[in-house]
Amino acid sequence: MVEWFSSIPHVWQALLATLFTWSITALGASLVFLMKKINKTFMDGMLGFAAGVMIAASFWSLISPGIAMADSLGINSLVIAALGFLCGGLFLFIGDNIYKEYNRRHPKRKNESKNESFKRCLMLITSITLHNIPEGMAVGVAFGSLAYGLDGATLASAIALAIGIGLQNFPEGSAVSFPLRREGYSRWKSFLYGQASGVVEPIAGVLGAILVIKMRFILPFFLCFAAGCMIYVVIEELVPESQTNKQKDMMAIFTLIGFVVMMVMDIALG
Repeated sequence: MVEWFSSIPHVWQALLATLFTWSITALGASLVFLMKKINKTFMDGMLGFAAGVMIAASFWSLISPGIAMADSLGINSLVIAALGFLCGGLFLFIGDNIYKEYNRRHPKRKNESKNESFKRCLMLITSITLHNIPEGMAVGVAFGSLAYGLDGATLASAIALAIGIGLQNFPEGSAVSFPLRREGYSRWKSFLYGQASGVVEPIAGVLGAILVIKMRFILPFFLCFAAGCMIYVVIEELVPESQTNKQKDMMAIFTLIGFVVMMVMDIALG
């Protein structure tokens, strides 16, 4: 299986990897069929673990190969790494603030009609869907960069990155399906909307892989850009959300474990 996967074109690898991350979103959304409530400690621990994986992946799978390629192309690696990383973070920062401004201009009413309730749920779906685009691109870029045989860019690291993103997609699927269920939607509709929030990842993953393969000179920037997006997500969403748990110290341990797991997969298997 591993030999077959490593032998197929990198664009197809990116597609399969992002189909996997989408399937994890669907798996999280499917919990709406099994339970009325999700154990908060379990979900927070998963978020903390995913945060650690993504922090480690940002360096070993994205920034380090990006610097190596910039040097090989004769580009100033310091400028590219810093610029790409900051642009990735600013991209999500601007998106978040546009969304917040929209919410400010369209405040929720206390007595909402069914249409207003649907609009609120649609905004939730849209925000998580937009958030998944850079994650899909990060996976696509990681697999696309394998075409150049860069130091640090290995199949194991790309797979580990996909696994890390998949793990943090699990609670995102639930974050959509359960609120919809609370609003009175059927379990099937809640599930369908929840899994749909991850459908953009395969599209973004394939696009990211094609871009870096066809346009090699932009690869160093895109690798660091993807890293900036991921770190922003970790700082803005994953860590703060996991730290709402009363067992904050335990959530921190899960983050450390996630980091170590990614580091071992990347260094030892790479």
